[in-house]
Amino acid sequence: MTVKYGKFELPTNIKIEEATKTETYSRFIAEAFERGFGHTVGNALRRIMLNSLEAPALISVKIEGIPHEYIAVEGIIEDMTHIVLNFKGALLRKLPLEENRDTRGPKIISKTLDITQDMLDAGGGQFTVTFKDVMGESDFEMVNPDHHLFTITKPMKKRVDLKIAIGRGYVPSERHDIQDKVIDEIVIDSAFSPVRLVNYFVENTRVGQDTDYDRLILEVTTDGRVTPQEAITFATQIGVLHLGVFDTLKFQDLSFDHEEMESDTDRDELLAKLALRINEIELSVRSTNCLAQANIDTIAELVIMPEPEMLKFRNFGKKSLNEIKAKLEDMSLHLGMDLSRYGITRDNVRQVIDEYLEEKSGQETP
Repeated sequence: MTVKYGKFELPTNIKIEEATKTETYSRFIAEAFERGFGHTVGNALRRIMLNSLEAPALISVKIEGIPHEYIAVEGIIEDMTHIVLNFKGALLRKLPLEENRDTRGPKIISKTLDITQDMLDAGGGQFTVTFKDVMGESDFEMVNPDHHLFTITKPMKKRVDLKIAIGRGYVPSERHDIQDKVIDEIVIDSAFSPVRLVNYFVENTRVGQDTDYDRLILEVTTDGRVTPQEAITFATQIGVLHLGVFDTLKFQDLSFDHEEMESDTDRDELLAKLALRINEIELSVRSTNCLAQANIDTIAELVIMPEPEMLKFRNFGKKSLNEIKAKLEDMSLHLGMDLSRYGITRDNVRQVIDEYLEEKSGQETP
């Protein structure tokens, strides 16, 4: 037996705010959700991103001739306690692929650190050892290769062994289960979580005449071991995996209305926006001229254009694109809209808008 349910309002696309996007920060906007689902989805994604994503991290360090971390080393300014703390800040990136079965096990990376008198003289009597100086060849990518580890003041030659594993969350040193641990190997606390901060906000947004739907805004900041886009992608799939467990309790199936007949009022409101001329929406002179040169005269012709195609226009750059996207968002529109449900395609968009304007003009004529 299948139970019939009404339509749930769901976002048709997820927007990424390009103006503020960096390699480690992104702002995602999803609308419209049914009332309450913004908090439900936002909080779930936030908790998963902060607690359940995986990344590589150092789990132990072995420096030749140093037996433990509670010691000062001749020729090194920092003591081993501070050096171990610095090693905790070294960041590595690697996505273990399914076809490579050995990518998840602990890996040992070795390199001999050879500091000569000439190197010390070049640095005024000191040589600053950074992460890249002790990281040997591997398939890991260093996120912060210039991260400071320690400072050497006399010539020395020491072998450095780093043991790297992939995990999740924060794992203190005493909880690491290291096989074949060797003498002088210093086990360290490991922060595997690559996500530093997740903020989410829920605002009201409009669907038709109703203004109490949810707009979800997610701000994701990572440390570079994963990108914000990867973080939200992985978190979504982890959430679906866990919700799927309860799908075994499916005593009855549900079917949902995917579309409801749109009222004439809603359709008329949308067409009224689409029929606006470009010079009626208060764009900058540069953006207006660029659209005029591209032979785009109405909002309908604008929103039906895909974003990548817009950037191909002459003299049209990111600044103009972001201005247009912001203006369209204020109107609850966006680039690349599918207007086929209104009988509008790129081939007939001008004809449909002209017919709509003629019809409206005829209705206003007494």
